[in-house]
Formats: sequence, C-alpha cells, structure tokens
Amino acid sequence: MGRLVKAEFRKITTTKLWWGLLIPTVLVAFGWALGAGYLGNAFVDLLDGPEARELETVLGVDSGEWIVSYFAIARSINLATLFPLVFGALAISAEFSTKTITTTFLTAPNRVSALLAKTIVYVAWGAIYGLAIILSVAIGILISTDSDRLPTGAGWFGLAVVGVLASILMTLFGVGAGALVRSVPGVITLLILYFLVVENGAQLVLGIHAPDVIGFLPNGSVNGLTGSMAAELFLTTAESVPPWLEDGVRAVAGATGALAWWLSGLVFLGWSALVFGGGWISTQTRDIT
Repeated sequence: MGRLVKAEFRKITTTKLWWGLLIPTVLVAFGWALGAGYLGNAFVDLLDGPEARELETVLGVDSGEWIVSYFAIARSINLATLFPLVFGALAISAEFSTKTITTTFLTAPNRVSALLAKTIVYVAWGAIYGLAIILSVAIGILISTDSDRLPTGAGWFGLAVVGVLASILMTLFGVGAGALVRSVPGVITLLILYFLVVENGAQLVLGIHAPDVIGFLPNGSVNGLTGSMAAELFLTTAESVPPWLEDGVRAVAGATGALAWWLSGLVFLGWSALVFGGGWISTQTRDIT
C-alpha cells in the first residue's frame, strides 16, 4: 500500500495541476478575506457614531461586541473550497481521459488497493488545500481587521478545523463526480454550474418558501459547516444580539437555512460519501481499457 500511495503522490506532483489550482486558491482566499475584512471593519466603524449608538440603545444591541471578522473568514473559506472541488474532479477525470488509470490498475495488486491508495492521497491533498486556504484567509484578516475585532484563539481554531474538513470533503466530492462523469469539460461544467448557479438560485426560492430544506442540499450543507460555526462564535461573543436578529446573523455568515455546524458536516459527509462511493463502484466495475 505504501508504494501505491507514493506512486499516486508522484503522479500528481509531476503534473502542473496541483500548483496550477493552488495558486488561484491562495489568491482568492487571501483577496476575499482582505476585502471582506476591510468591509467588516468599516461597517463597525460606522456603527461607532453617536446617532448609530442611539439606535443601538433603542434596539438593545451593542456593536462593540460584534466580531464581524468571523463572517469574513467563513465566506472566504466557502468560496475558496470550490478549488479543491475542481482539483479532485480534474485529477480523476483526466486519468480516464489520458488512460493513465489503466496503467495504475494493471500495476496494482487489485483495483481495491489502487482505489484505496487514491482515496488516501486525495484526502491528503484536500487537507493541503484546506491548510493553504486557512493560512491565506488568516493573513488577509490580520491585515484588514483591527486587533480588537479579531477572533478569539478558540474561534480561529474552530474555523480552521471546519475549513480543512470542508476542503477534504469537497475534494472527495469532486473525485467522485469526476469518476462518474469521466469527461474533464463535462464534470467541471456540471460542478461549477451546480454549486455557483443552480443551488444558489434554488436557495433564493427556498429561502422564502422552505428555508429548512437548504441545509440538506450539498452546497447549503458545506456552507453551513463553516457558516454555522461562524454564526455560533459570533453569537457567543455578542451577547446582546436579540433573537429576532439571529436569522440575519446566520444569513450574513452564509448559513441561511443551515443546520448546526456539526450536523451540516454530517449532511455533507453523507453527500460526499454518496458521490465518492458511486465513483468508486463505477471505477471498480467498469472496463477501463
């Protein structure tokens, strides 16, 4: 198994795919965090004015407790994890297109061993992308946010853990989709359209008529993993937020209709297992010559 894992790592590192996607991943994560951090900072500065303070008193809130950088971090992670999704889909579908997967299966003791080695490698690459995303987001937030508005140590840790987990699951979701579709342009078009257009469009309708459904969809659940964590952390530090404002907090965090962060993680784990498992079964049973 060790030789197979090393071979899979070598197969990926000898191509341009891993760094060709890692560079825009880092740039998007950093840039989005930087911009969102500045916007959040400016928003809280605006609320520091005397007129805004009077309104806060009437509403029973205190913006001085608001760590809005939690929202910037969650939103930045959500956007950047589209890249490991694409990475997983591209990597496996390209193997089918170029027939390199045939060589892998012919040289491995059996297909199960080869597929298990691939799973280990893609989990590792998902974690690598996740760590790169978290580091890039952290740098962007540290540059753009005042020190007294930064997350607590526990907040940083919590968002880092769910961010890496989201990246791993998105990678495996992409691998499964790539193994099922097997066409590079086909799978990339399908995933981008679904995650950026189809489900987001559906959420606009569901948010009005059936918001509870959103948390059970693929994009809604993976966004809920980080968004619900950010919302919970924000509400923990902002004790004066009234109940009627909590739904708005979850929406800003990117967790509209989402379940608790750990339940969201379980839901998306289920989706990833379903798609990845389908790709595994398809790959193990189909003729790849």
